[in-house]
Amino acid sequence: MSNHSKERSIIEHASRRSFLGFSSAALATAAFAGLTASAQEKASTQKAEHDHSSSDPGQENKPLLAENPNSNTPPPTDHGELVPIWYSFDLVKKRVEEGGWTHEVTQAVLPSSKDIAGVNMRLTAGSYREMHWHTADEWAYVLYGNARITVMNPDGTMFIGDVSEGDLWIFPAGYPHSIQGLGPDGTEFLLVFNQGNFSEDGTMLLSEWVAHTPPEVLAKNTGLDPSVFSKTPGAPLYIFPGSLPKSLERDKAEIGGEIVASKYQYTFHLKSMEPTKSGKGGEVRIVDSRNFPSSKHIAAALVTIKPGGMRELHWHPTASEWQFYIAGKGRMTVFFPVDNARTMDFNANDVGYVPASAPHYIENTGDTDLVLLETMPSEKFSDVSLNQWLRRVPSEMLKAHLNIDKVMAMKIPAEKLVVI
Repeated sequence: MSNHSKERSIIEHASRRSFLGFSSAALATAAFAGLTASAQEKASTQKAEHDHSSSDPGQENKPLLAENPNSNTPPPTDHGELVPIWYSFDLVKKRVEEGGWTHEVTQAVLPSSKDIAGVNMRLTAGSYREMHWHTADEWAYVLYGNARITVMNPDGTMFIGDVSEGDLWIFPAGYPHSIQGLGPDGTEFLLVFNQGNFSEDGTMLLSEWVAHTPPEVLAKNTGLDPSVFSKTPGAPLYIFPGSLPKSLERDKAEIGGEIVASKYQYTFHLKSMEPTKSGKGGEVRIVDSRNFPSSKHIAAALVTIKPGGMRELHWHPTASEWQFYIAGKGRMTVFFPVDNARTMDFNANDVGYVPASAPHYIENTGDTDLVLLETMPSEKFSDVSLNQWLRRVPSEMLKAHLNIDKVMAMKIPAEKLVVI
């Protein structure tokens, strides 16, 4: 090796030693500088959101802003972009028929909700949602009044039952069924379907099927004279008025009594069941296939949060969550990677959406009870509690991650509270 080559080798070796000696400190300094710049940027953004920078001297829809204060000017912890997590039934067109109305929130207006769609429907006393079936399971919660439902199993056995406010029903996909409003003032209910793009306008209607089947085929199938089918509607009925039915016992007896009675129960008393969890902050009632075996594809929780209370920080590991707000006022923040969080306000008749595994909370921001339904396309309702997780890991691990020592960690609730 020449002297020149030896000198260059010595210099390179010395340079590498210098780099290795100082690289850890240099990299730490660079990383800290990056974090500092990021923190300064975030602080600057937070300051802008809450000082004169966020003022709007121009036109504003003040009633809308008053209903959605966290949506328009979010808390400083919000960041980035998130899929839509809010919509309202009050924004969609009602289909009004003689005997009631219906409107829906589907993937068309809430594109993030790919697994669940919802329909809000009203039937006056005696009026029918005509005999029909569809391609999705129908899970329903009665918001008001009383109704009589029927559903037939593929083996020909029939279920007939009456439901009132706080009750629910399930109609499996493909099972023919009907709904009729009872006295004194009919009913209103929420329908949940385990298809995001489901539309109530796309159901299989009995009247429409008959109208599109040749009369001679109908006669051959039923054994009736073809002239009978000249009196059928010829057009979809969908929702239409009718007379109040006789007693439930009489209807059951008329169709054949116990001989044709369904072995399966398709209704459930949700609101009147004992709370699954309760405390000073509120209560929750959970219904899924474990206590309502007929509901195999939709699980739900009826949640009541007292003023000042909160649905604890949690997430659902196996399914997305589709919410319907029944009463009160609240707000929810949803986090989703990378570095995205969005806070929205919710009022009665609003819909909320949370992607599967996305952590969130729901807080009562009003002075009355906040009541909502959490539904998910799942056989079982499950959620993971942040509090439980923090208490179940070794204290040194928690200290390393969040700088919370063991003394402070012991103050965190060890059990899942659901509502706090």
